[in-house]
Amino acid sequence: MAGWNTHEGPALCLPLANVDTDQLIPARFMSVPRAQGYGDYLLHDMRRDDTGGLRADFPLNQHPEVSILVTRRNFGSGSSREAAVYALVDAGIRAVIAPSFGDIFASNAVNNGLLPARVEPEACAKLEQALTTGPRPIRIDIDTRTLRLGDLTVPFTLDDSWATKLINGWDDIDLTRAHGDAITAFRDTRLRTAPWAWPAAH
Repeated sequence: MAGWNTHEGPALCLPLANVDTDQLIPARFMSVPRAQGYGDYLLHDMRRDDTGGLRADFPLNQHPEVSILVTRRNFGSGSSREAAVYALVDAGIRAVIAPSFGDIFASNAVNNGLLPARVEPEACAKLEQALTTGPRPIRIDIDTRTLRLGDLTVPFTLDDSWATKLINGWDDIDLTRAHGDAITAFRDTRLRTAPWAWPAAH
């Protein structure tokens, strides 16, 4: 997975709170092989009518080219399904900006290169207001933890370890491997100082 620290792309306002993972990708699509891509299933039941056709009034259908979503609180709540993140990534979304996220969703997002940028509710409302006329470009800088939309600059919150993972394109295993020397040194010290704590060699 390629890492990144800056991204500039069209941002769309999705003014919905409590969008859960079953809305992001309904469970009935979970049997589709990952290799086929999950982008067509993103927000499927919101985006499509009873016949399966795309709803002309749904914002994401009007602007499928966007790479950033600005939405409301508790985005990605519900189950732990990682496929919710796959659906966003496969649809070309690089970042979601919201006042709060489901904890497991946010962790899954970072492991798949998707930024969950948490902003204060007041700042999110300003971004939403700026996007009322349609998509506009937002520039994201992970190093400085800032979003810029025209003259508006908004800070966002992101854990340092998550920033490291996004910038380097790492998952949890990669992050652990980055501490390989320290792990080896600890093991060697323990072998010397507490030999009784280790099983006998065979």
